[in-house]
Amino acid sequence: MSTEFDVAIAGGGIAGMSAAAAAARLGRHTLVLTGDVLGGQLISIERIEGFPGFPEGVPGYDLCPMLQEEAESAGAGFMMSSLQRLDPQDGKWRLTTGEGEIVAGAVVLAMGSSLRKLGVPGEARLTGAGVSHCASCDAPLLRNQVVAVVGGGDSAMQEALTLAEQVDKVIMLLRSDALRGQASYRDRVATHPKIEIRLHTVVTEIFGDAKVGGVRLRGAHDDGTTDVAVAGVFAYVGLQPNTGCVADRLKVDGSGLIPTDGSMRAALAGICAAGNVRCRSPYRAASAASDGAAAAATIDRYLTDGTWPGPE
Repeated sequence: MSTEFDVAIAGGGIAGMSAAAAAARLGRHTLVLTGDVLGGQLISIERIEGFPGFPEGVPGYDLCPMLQEEAESAGAGFMMSSLQRLDPQDGKWRLTTGEGEIVAGAVVLAMGSSLRKLGVPGEARLTGAGVSHCASCDAPLLRNQVVAVVGGGDSAMQEALTLAEQVDKVIMLLRSDALRGQASYRDRVATHPKIEIRLHTVVTEIFGDAKVGGVRLRGAHDDGTTDVAVAGVFAYVGLQPNTGCVADRLKVDGSGLIPTDGSMRAALAGICAAGNVRCRSPYRAASAASDGAAAAATIDRYLTDGTWPGPE
């Protein structure tokens, strides 16, 4: 494989694949650093809603391979490795990966994000033994049992609805005073007969021997605790952008997100950010795809005329 490209894209999720397809169709020699898992956070989602062309929703494990196939058909190449470091080199960018170094005229940073941990006793020890982040994977193993979902945003509600199709009961545990996220999810969750919502509730421990046996809870405004028996714990308490590999090179905000303008340009010439790694991301699949396409167009202009930021 060549080690020099017009465009290198760090990340194999929806933003990265959309950027890759758009850049390759523009005639740019394009490489995608996919990391270990194609599709990012959405690969395990049972139904992605609001993505154009799929009025009934589409599983992430279907959509992500479709986008990869589109990018590949357009001419993009792939490397199953992650970006480790980014450095300038003679007006271009040198990317250090687990498979060696490559050079690119411009880069799209689309590394996505990772689920935040609860950081409570038992979480790490029981991961894979009842502590999970994939409802579609593990719901069949928990059929007719009671499970807990921690969080009240879109991801938590999506997974609660997926779990409720197979388990006996889902207990949603929210530190806050209300569900957040899209109204369509809130309405379905609030009226679902198998979903119980507990507000102002904090998980302090996940307990069990060889597998999850329950959660220890306290009120958000008091110190008393109570134990609730559950067979699984699914935590969706926010996202951590995967920007550590570029934080020493590129400005990030207090949350680790990369500031960009409306054309996805970051502060350094030839660097765009797309999807969940950029500031003000709506955290939607459709917006990630739009970010990726916009970043590819911006970089194509940059590689053509060398201006940054240049005219909008």
